[in-house]
Amino acid sequence: MTTHILFDVDGVFLSEERCFDASALSVWELLHAPHFLGINTAPFTDSPSEDQIRQIRQAVFQDNRVLDWMKTKGINANWDMVYLAFGAQLFLILKKLYRYDRKRVLEILNRPITEDVLQELGTWLKQIEESFTPQYDQFISLFEGEELEKHELLTYFNQLAEKWFGISIQLFSRNSDLWELGRSVFQEWYLGTKRYEQVEASLARNRGKQGFLEQEIPLVDPKVIRRVLDQLHRQGIILGIGTGRPHLETEVPLTALGLYSAFHPNHIVSSSDVIQAEEAFPDQAPLGKPHPYTYLKAYFGRETSDETLLSTSLPLKNSEQILIVGDSVADYLAAKKLGCRFAATLTGLTGKEARGKFEELGADYILDDVTQLISLFS
Repeated sequence: MTTHILFDVDGVFLSEERCFDASALSVWELLHAPHFLGINTAPFTDSPSEDQIRQIRQAVFQDNRVLDWMKTKGINANWDMVYLAFGAQLFLILKKLYRYDRKRVLEILNRPITEDVLQELGTWLKQIEESFTPQYDQFISLFEGEELEKHELLTYFNQLAEKWFGISIQLFSRNSDLWELGRSVFQEWYLGTKRYEQVEASLARNRGKQGFLEQEIPLVDPKVIRRVLDQLHRQGIILGIGTGRPHLETEVPLTALGLYSAFHPNHIVSSSDVIQAEEAFPDQAPLGKPHPYTYLKAYFGRETSDETLLSTSLPLKNSEQILIVGDSVADYLAAKKLGCRFAATLTGLTGKEARGKFEELGADYILDDVTQLISLFS
């Protein structure tokens, strides 16, 4: 008997397109905006046209090849995607500058990577009149030959620094200064200037960003989704959410689509909860998917202490009562660590092409979209 169904949001209810757009724009801004590196090979604007957004995303993520690679490695959060994609370009820049002044590069790598450091690097590039064109096609090759888990990917630049520059550091990780910088830029693009300043209680760097939060695209007719959720609820099943989105970015679009109220508020868990837990238990980080924390908290409820959750024995004793619904390998891996059944939806980044991957992994169910879930309980 199923007592709980826990859902991812992106790729299940909402298209990830706008989040990926915001991620690409964040990488682009960090490279080209005058308040960051200021590389002048491309002009920066805080209000790009739709055609410009398409071109930027196509370049940054190489026609989604980079996104697909990240997804298969368990990278599911857009903040992590920005950090990795920009970090790769930063290291390619440092490699170029290393030929001019090794000592200065090593000195930079001994400091947190902040806005000031990026501006300093941009000035240095201009002073030596060394042009740099982003090499987005080199991203995957930086990791070739390395069998890395997700948490190892997020600290890999420390290894790359030792490999390329012979310096031992622990500067690069999730929640590092560089990661936080990418997160804040993403939030500006996704939330827009006005909402960003309200949420973050901080001035936005640009005044013209409209934001994508109000432009979310449902993957299926929301009315049909709501009917399915209500049918499951009437069968006594508790419906919860375990998402890599922050809380606001979960509540606003799902409320607008008439879906948010279908979920039990005590069982809605977002990246906001993950960050809070990582701050309280830094030795346990990272706790984002594929770590099972998100779904573990969504199952036991928000009132359960993180200390209790992080000491829970896995797989869960009653795991057969829980079904997790997601579109990514990260969701699948989290479900398997919990011992839960997993239903894959083919509405994520690669669409129906993902069927082969989920068949190979052994997903319990593979659904064309989330509305087919009701057929499992008819």
